Amino acid sequence: MTSLATAFLSSPVGLLELRGSEAGLSAVLFREEGHAAVTPDRDLPTCLREAARQLRAYFGRELRDFQLTYNLMQGTDFQRRVWAALPGIGYGHTASYLDVAKLLGNSAAVRAVGAANGQNPLTIVLPCHRVVGANGQLTGYAGGLARKRWLLDLENPPMQGQLF
Repeated sequence: MTSLATAFLSSPVGLLELRGSEAGLSAVLFREEGHAAVTPDRDLPTCLREAARQLRAYFGRELRDFQLTYNLMQGTDFQRRVWAALPGIGYGHTASYLDVAKLLGNSAAVRAVGAANGQNPLTIVLPCHRVVGANGQLTGYAGGLARKRWLLDLENPPMQGQLF
């Protein structure tokens, strides 16, 4: 079994904990500031360097789609199906929990989709922040609604009107 490496990355939405191995990225989690020190670039485990690079590019608006290998170590089959559907919600777009449930072939699974979304171990990378309530309202997010709003605004900044 491959050992799991951990690193801490500073981001505009707070401290992120990255976990992974040579088999792939296993987790991107929000952590409270002071939980751990930010990992200096020179000390980033090799297996997490590309994830850190892509996250920084995402926050810099230089990357829209993550191209990483994942090694999900948790989750039921249903949760994994929900998580696999999330990248299909394009950058700058949102989908409702019902939309995701319908995509999975079970429109009655709205609450189960919400629960699976809340257990997503690869926050930001598998974009659970793009899932919203039926009428577009922001609902539940493991990182808090302020982070969800920030991420959605990053991906879809308000348009500046004509000055003249």
